[in-house]
Amino acid sequence: MDVLLPLVPLLLLLSLLLVPLAFLARRPRCRRTPPLSLLVVAGSGGHTTEILRLLSCLSDSYSPRHYVFADSDEMSEAKICSFEQKKAETFSNSQILCNGPGTCVPVCISALLLGLLRMKRAVIVYVESICRVETLSLSGKILYYLSDYFIVQWPELKEKYPRSVYLGRVV
Repeated sequence: MDVLLPLVPLLLLLSLLLVPLAFLARRPRCRRTPPLSLLVVAGSGGHTTEILRLLSCLSDSYSPRHYVFADSDEMSEAKICSFEQKKAETFSNSQILCNGPGTCVPVCISALLLGLLRMKRAVIVYVESICRVETLSLSGKILYYLSDYFIVQWPELKEKYPRSVYLGRVV
């Protein structure tokens, strides 16, 4: 019994961290009511190309769009600026669209915290990269439990992750 006593504070701390995550995973899904403000998390290289392809398929009701990318990622910034010169309107609801760069995890967690504090509610849509055929990326493994909609592009992933949505190839 004395051996378990030092573990009690650790178990209490873990339960304090895991209980809110369990509630987040079960939070009610929001109905999409256009127009929606969209926060897009861009990653370097192929992630930016994929996210821009996704954005080109979205209607103008997903506007305005706001972007997060690394300070050092000048190429993504230039591509996004070029893409956005064609579109710009202002609306009120929020949505976050991301497809796998590690930078999307802290952005999504921040959005969840803002929602918990009732400051700003954002719907999180995660699209797993098309190159992930059999397993999820690390970002996907984390955001599978936190996103409102988790989209995969391969039926094998849908079988392994039943909460996901399989739409076929979307990029």
